[in-house]
Amino acid sequence: MKAEETGHQIQRIVQCQVLWDKQSRDFYSVDASSYVVKPLAIVFPRNEKEIIKILRFASKNNIPVTPRGAGTGLVGSALGNGIILDLKHFDKIRVYSNYVQVDSGVFKGILDKKLEENGKFFGPDPSVGPYCTIGGMIATNASGGHSLKYGSTIDNLIEVRIITSSGKAINLPSKSQFDNKILKMIKPSIQKKFPFVSKNSCGYRLDKITKTTDLHKIIAGSEGTLGIIISAKLKILPLPKKKTLIILSYKNLEQAVIDSAKIVKLKPSALELIDKNIIERIKFDFPSDTGCLLFVEFDSNFVKSMIDLGKTITGAKIIKTLTKKKEITKWWNIRNSALGFSLRNITSKQSLPTLIEDATVSVEKLVLLVNIIKKISKKYKLDVITYGHAGNGNLHIRPIMKQKNKKLVKKIATEFFSKVLEIGGSITGEHGDGLARSEFVKLQYGNEVYSVFKKIKLEFDPKNILNPDKIITSKSNMTKNRKI
Repeated sequence: MKAEETGHQIQRIVQCQVLWDKQSRDFYSVDASSYVVKPLAIVFPRNEKEIIKILRFASKNNIPVTPRGAGTGLVGSALGNGIILDLKHFDKIRVYSNYVQVDSGVFKGILDKKLEENGKFFGPDPSVGPYCTIGGMIATNASGGHSLKYGSTIDNLIEVRIITSSGKAINLPSKSQFDNKILKMIKPSIQKKFPFVSKNSCGYRLDKITKTTDLHKIIAGSEGTLGIIISAKLKILPLPKKKTLIILSYKNLEQAVIDSAKIVKLKPSALELIDKNIIERIKFDFPSDTGCLLFVEFDSNFVKSMIDLGKTITGAKIIKTLTKKKEITKWWNIRNSALGFSLRNITSKQSLPTLIEDATVSVEKLVLLVNIIKKISKKYKLDVITYGHAGNGNLHIRPIMKQKNKKLVKKIATEFFSKVLEIGGSITGEHGDGLARSEFVKLQYGNEVYSVFKKIKLEFDPKNILNPDKIITSKSNMTKNRKI
């Protein structure tokens, strides 16, 4: 079915806005990733009934449906060649004492302001927090710097409401036969094959589901492949009364990550890292031998934490100790702009491919991950930009490459992922699989787990119309449809 015909047919069954002109299709063919996939039509549903009608139409005509929040994802999860569902009209927020009921189209930044007015906060805080949506955060199991203490989205998700591909609205957990059916597929032998890491957004998180009341967690990280996320009940906490941010300067990355494994034991609320390539872009008079910075934040037990930190670090210089909110926010904004600083390092003939940028290992093995990065950098003669969540063992690795060398991109990714899996890691900690990594999900988990993933996908989406080729795929999409 062509775009114009698709758009006209959808417009006949819903009252909401439907777009299929070239300009709109071009706009929705991209997100924050390096991919370009042109959809047939973009629909802006205003209620569940319209989503149900669209899904039934799509199912009848075998047209893929891809939900979209703000398009801030880095691996093409919000791109599809069928119908794009822009969920911006699902924007209600209802704050209660220890949880918030929030629609999927709500921006995290708007939620943060609403919660702050009530003296509360939602723990996960991705660097694109002001601009990403709650639905997108659930779909990718987003985390951020403070997930070290407060967990990823999956750890803060209490309930979720979705609409399946058949047009059925369900709340999870539902305490129904459906929950029991899914739970029976998830055996302890399956769960043992998941990596022992604090963050993981690869595949379906079956390791988090041990009873029927956990079934909502299967949606966290599912990237719109199991259902359209409508709303969620999320855990919220009282805002910390005080914070202290310490910035440490190290001569090299290796010493910083060795110390990270020790600093984590002091229970900081965040422990972040940026390397020399980014530091060079920050306007501040750092020590001349600075090769790496660690950002260490505490929001409790300040005096003891500071004393213990001084005893723990080796070969580091404390260059900042911040207690004022304005200064702490300023330096966190610098850390959260690491990708932007990274982009300033490249020329028009280069790129920073989003492929190996999200590996996660246990923090004790972080030095092994750094060694893997160094070996690949040396082998292929590439400069590599590194930053990320040291406390979680989750580093964002950006090799600077020539734009046209797609074969080398895949070769490096395959080699890197294999090495990460050898040391018990995950190929993605918080960004998801998307177009960039879905073909490697089977490599991470093996045939037995992957076969269960396929059964679960079939149970939720028997016609495979919900964001196809994300997580479950037989195709190699890593280098296909890349604009850079």
